[in-house]
Amino acid sequence: MLTCTQRKPPNPDAAVTLTLALTAEERTRSRHRFEKDGEAVFLRLPRGTVLHDGDILEDETNSNLVRIAAKPELVLTALAQTPILLLQAAYHLGNRHVPVEITATYLRLLPDSVLRSMLEQLGLEIKEEILPFQPEMGAYGHH
Repeated sequence: MLTCTQRKPPNPDAAVTLTLALTAEERTRSRHRFEKDGEAVFLRLPRGTVLHDGDILEDETNSNLVRIAAKPELVLTALAQTPILLLQAAYHLGNRHVPVEITATYLRLLPDSVLRSMLEQLGLEIKEEILPFQPEMGAYGHH
C-alpha cells in the first residue's frame, strides 16, 4: 500500500516505483484510492490539486515515487475549416462550462451527444478517438 501525500515537479529521469494511469477526471481527485497491479495507492494531496501527465508523487515515507500518466480515454476531437470557426466553437463550449482541451488546430472534449450535435451544426468535423485528455484548468487553475 502506498499513500502519496506530496506532488513533485515532473522529472522524466526519476526512478519511480510505479506509474499510475488516470483519466482527466481521476486526475482531479486529491483524495482517492486507486488499484494498480493489485496494489492500493491512496492519494492524500492538498484539496484542489489537479495532477498532470508526467507529475511525480512521493509517498509519506519519502521512499517511493509514483509517476502520473494521462490515461487514453474516449474523446471527441473537433476540427474546423477556419480559425474563427474554432474560436466560435470554443466560445460556445465555454458557455456550457465543460472541460475542453484547446489547441490552435482542434478542440477536444468528453463524449456528449448534445455538444457533438451543436459542434456539427456550427460546421466542425468531429472524430471519436481514444487519446489522453488534457483539458484546460480554467482561469484560476494552477499547476
